[in-house]
Amino acid sequence: MIKEESVIIYLKTFKLSDKKISNKNIYPYNVLKNKEPDVFIFDNITILYGNNGSGKSTLLNIMAHKLNLKGKERSNPEVLGTLPYFEEYAQSCEYELGENENGRKISRVPPNSRYIKSEEILYEIRKIQQRAVLQESIESNLSRERGLKNARDFLETKEGGKQLDRFEFSQDKYSNGETTLQILEDNIEADSLYLLDEPEVSLSPQNQVKLAEEINKMSRLLGVQFIIATHSPFMLGILNAKIYNLDTKDYKIQKWSELENVRFFYEFFKDKEKEFRKEKCTCTFEVN
Repeated sequence: MIKEESVIIYLKTFKLSDKKISNKNIYPYNVLKNKEPDVFIFDNITILYGNNGSGKSTLLNIMAHKLNLKGKERSNPEVLGTLPYFEEYAQSCEYELGENENGRKISRVPPNSRYIKSEEILYEIRKIQQRAVLQESIESNLSRERGLKNARDFLETKEGGKQLDRFEFSQDKYSNGETTLQILEDNIEADSLYLLDEPEVSLSPQNQVKLAEEINKMSRLLGVQFIIATHSPFMLGILNAKIYNLDTKDYKIQKWSELENVRFFYEFFKDKEKEFRKEKCTCTFEVN
């Protein structure tokens, strides 16, 4: 059901752990060392911005662990000492939930809430595309034997489905595309909290803009709260969001136009501005 300007903040604040250890090179302490963040205070859409290695994904995963969200990712247990340190750090963080429409404190995050990673999106894209390509290939081969209609009918049967299943992951190289938009649309439900890790991965600039516009709509009309890790200038420029700059020591709140990555794009295209201008024709013609 579509809502009118529904702005419910499910996760109101999140405070990182004050826990200290002697070896600060252990994950996740090594990612967060030399930082002095205050409490994160969330809007209906909040962006965690930063360059590679800034800790965007780590912070989302810490939140997902503390809130026990679907999709939370365990740190690698094969790395000696990593797993218990990560779990201890996440559990020693603190958070505060928001209020419902009646002003009463929410007792838990909505059950459909989830942490969606970029790797998850790419994996789903690959499955969808592989199945489509393999179905077309098998259908083509069967068509020569059975005729097109009979081939399609066969693929609808249990035996035909098994043929697709046997070959579904036999190839690895498939291009990514705007399937991301549909995957996110299918997996996001109303009245929930979603942590998104670089959802723009694999999308063209045009589709990044479309995605950002859809997220704005879902937040406004479906009561969905988003916390998004991204450094895409297109997402940053379109999303109606509060932005935390994780490249700063205190995780400063900034406007999108102040961010280093965005400024780089601006300066780059400004420097190339003349190449985008249409030069007036200065041709001269001789009349014989």
